[in-house]
Amino acid sequence: MAVTIRDVAQRAGVSKTTVSRVLNGRDELDARTAARVRAVIAELGYVPNARAVAFARGSTHVVAMLLPSLTWPWIGEVVQAAIEAVEDEGYGMLVFTTTQGEESMRRFTEHVSARAFDGLLVVEPEGQLDYITRLHDEGLPVVLIDDRGHEPRFGSVATTNRLGALAAAHHLLGIGRRAPLVISGDPRFGCVQDRLAGFAEGFAAAGRTLDPLHTVEGDFSYESGQAAVHRALEAGIEFDSLFVHNDTMAAAAMVELRRAGLRIPDDVAVVGFDDLPSAAQTDPPLTTVHQPIREMGQAAARALLASFRGTPVPNEPIILPTSFTVRASTVG
Repeated sequence: MAVTIRDVAQRAGVSKTTVSRVLNGRDELDARTAARVRAVIAELGYVPNARAVAFARGSTHVVAMLLPSLTWPWIGEVVQAAIEAVEDEGYGMLVFTTTQGEESMRRFTEHVSARAFDGLLVVEPEGQLDYITRLHDEGLPVVLIDDRGHEPRFGSVATTNRLGALAAAHHLLGIGRRAPLVISGDPRFGCVQDRLAGFAEGFAAAGRTLDPLHTVEGDFSYESGQAAVHRALEAGIEFDSLFVHNDTMAAAAMVELRRAGLRIPDDVAVVGFDDLPSAAQTDPPLTTVHQPIREMGQAAARALLASFRGTPVPNEPIILPTSFTVRASTVG
C-alpha cells in the first residue's frame, strides 16, 4: 500500500500538520524536528501528491481554459499555442468546453470552487461574460481571447478585425471588383460588426455604397457558406467577388460557385478571413486576411502567467495586427 502523510507523522512522532509544513518549506519549525521528518520521509519512501503540495503553498501550477467548443475552425491553433506557452513556464492546462450547456458549466464551476487552477484563459462561451467577470472581480486572474467587441473589465487579447476587412476591400477594389457579396458571421459578435464596418468603409472611400441585399448572414460553418452562395444565386444577386468572414465558409462558397459553373477568380474573386493552414489547400488557394491566431493564444497565456509573478494584466486590450495574404482565389 502507498505510504501516506499519516504514516510519516506516526513514525516521526509529529502531527500531519507538521509534516505538511516540512513539505511546504515552512521555516517556523524547529530544525531538529524538520530534519527528523525529512529522514522519515526518505526512510519510508513517501512521495507527496504534487498537486496537494502546490495547493498548500497557494499555487496549483495549473491554468484553466474555457472554450465554447473544440470544433471551431481556429480554436485548435489558439489552444495549442496557449498550452505551449503555459508548459514553457512549468504549468499544466485544464481545458473545459461548454458543449453540454448548463451541465458543462456546472462541472467548470465545481473546479472553480475547488480552486483547482491559478488563472483562467477564456474564449467566451455565449452568455457567460457576466459570470466570468464575477470570477475576475472575486480575485481569479482572467484573460479573454478574441473579445468580440465586448470590452470586458479584465485583460483581453484581440486583433484588428476592422482593419483586416478594410484591407480586403482595398484589395478587391484594386483588382477592379466593384460588386462584392459579403457572407458575414453572426452579427451579435463584435468582430462581425467590425468586419462589416471595415469593409463598408473601404468601399465608401472609393465612392461606392454597399447594397444591404449584398450581405448574407452565415454562422461560420461550412454549410452556411454553401447556403449563402446558393441563396444569393437563387435570388439573382449579381456579384463579381466575395468577402467571407472566415476561411471555412469561404472554402464552402468556392465549392458552390464552381457547382454553379462560375470560375474563380475570373468570374468571382474570393477573400476569406483567418488564414487557417487549410486556406493554402483550397482550390484555388484562398486569398485571406491573416488573423494572428497562434500569437493571440501565446500573448494571452503569457499575460496571465506574468500576473502570477506580480505584473498586472494590462487594463487596455492587447491588440495584435492582422495582415493580408494574396493567393490565386483573387489573382489568377
